Amino acid sequence: LPYIMSAFYIREAQESDVGLILELIKDLAIYEKLEHEVVATEALLRQSLFNPLRKVAEVILAYEGAVPVGYALFFHNFSTFLGVPGIYLEDLFIKPDYRKKGYGKALLQHIAFLAKERGCGRVEWSVLDWNTPSIEFYKSLGARAQDGWSVYRLTGDALTNLAQQKQQQ
Repeated sequence: LPYIMSAFYIREAQESDVGLILELIKDLAIYEKLEHEVVATEALLRQSLFNPLRKVAEVILAYEGAVPVGYALFFHNFSTFLGVPGIYLEDLFIKPDYRKKGYGKALLQHIAFLAKERGCGRVEWSVLDWNTPSIEFYKSLGARAQDGWSVYRLTGDALTNLAQQKQQQ
């Protein structure tokens, strides 16, 4: 059942929402000044989000009445130290005109509820260093930065090169 708060509600995304999801991803990328990095397509999202054989992430959509106002995209990870799964929040986005209404908090509450319901030990995410409004929002909810940790990423040529080294063995 969707989480309902006056005209606001949250629901799980369906395959027919792929176009909307891509639009919201592009809106987030514009906000983060990273629109040049978006190469996702509806076909790629459909394959990753709605493939019954290997669904790798989930999306919840936030609405004010009939208007889509935001989304969260997340997937499970695993904590070897805790010995239980967690949820990694890849994206959390509310359109600028709909901020300061509690919608972002409601999305995070929904994810926290899913985490507890699924036996997860934590929810974690990354935030851009310059995004002070989001950082303050997360701190107000009790979230803390993980001091001493840095994010590393293999992508593009670096990922291809490392994979090819395995093939050459």
